[in-house]
Amino acid sequence: MKKFVLAAAIAMSLATPALASQCPALMEKITAAMATATVDDATKAKVQALYDSGKAAHDAGDHAKSEADLGEAMKLLGI
Repeated sequence: MKKFVLAAAIAMSLATPALASQCPALMEKITAAMATATVDDATKAKVQALYDSGKAAHDAGDHAKSEADLGEAMKLLGI
């Protein structure tokens, strides 16, 4: 039982940094999509606000909020 708990703890500690690294990848996708986006200016402004909020959340260590904001921005861009 001790080995199982230790293995689970190690797996969780290794998974957390992997999940945190999704934020920069999402930001890159949004940046690339914005260069060719065919959405109106109001939508671009909303996407930029969500991007800025997601980046700030990522920098603060709140990766769940970051991914939520960046995911919403991607939906607005159709990606």
